[in-house]
Amino acid sequence: MMEGTFYQQKNGSPTTLAVVLLVHGAALTALALAKGEEIRRIWEPPIVVETYPENKAPPPEPPKPREEVVQPRDSVITRVEPDIKFPPFPDSATEWKEAPAATFPDPGPIVLPPRAPVIAEPPKARKVEPARARTNLASYVSDEDYPTSAVRSEEQGTTRFRLGVGPDGHVTNCTVTASSGSSALDSTTCRLMKQRARFTPALDSDGRPTSDSVASAIRWVLPD
Repeated sequence: MMEGTFYQQKNGSPTTLAVVLLVHGAALTALALAKGEEIRRIWEPPIVVETYPENKAPPPEPPKPREEVVQPRDSVITRVEPDIKFPPFPDSATEWKEAPAATFPDPGPIVLPPRAPVIAEPPKARKVEPARARTNLASYVSDEDYPTSAVRSEEQGTTRFRLGVGPDGHVTNCTVTASSGSSALDSTTCRLMKQRARFTPALDSDGRPTSDSVASAIRWVLPD
């Protein structure tokens, strides 16, 4: 006779089921904590850092947008009219004629400062007698006075001049008025007249010696 064993499954208690669930929950929680850092790294976006070679500068930054100043539209400039009152304008020509004439206060008599007395200058004495040469001016020049340079160049001619004569009868200046064509003859003429010529001075209306001028000429001819 075969003997068999019969196993009857028993129903688990609620306490045992709760313990099993707690154990599985704790295991899942520990696994999530251990793998959470790696999961976070997978989902985070990568950080991109641009690098440039040493000999190449980074591109310039784009210009900043220009800020525009916008004036408020509600700003209103108010013109202040001056407080000036004008007389009423006449309506017709008759009113123009009937308008009173402008009156001004009487300034009174005008008193002018006394004028300074005018001192009349005494009349200047006039020349009544001209200066006269004591001898012929040509007599002051001889063949020995002929310039050597003019002789070599065979220069000759007439030098016209004007002499200034002082109150003492001496020649004060000499001016060549017409050249002989030779500077040597002209300069010699004035030099001799200043050194040798003598005059009787001119006289004014009071009989006193005064200055005068005398015009003359010297004709230079080559000596034989």
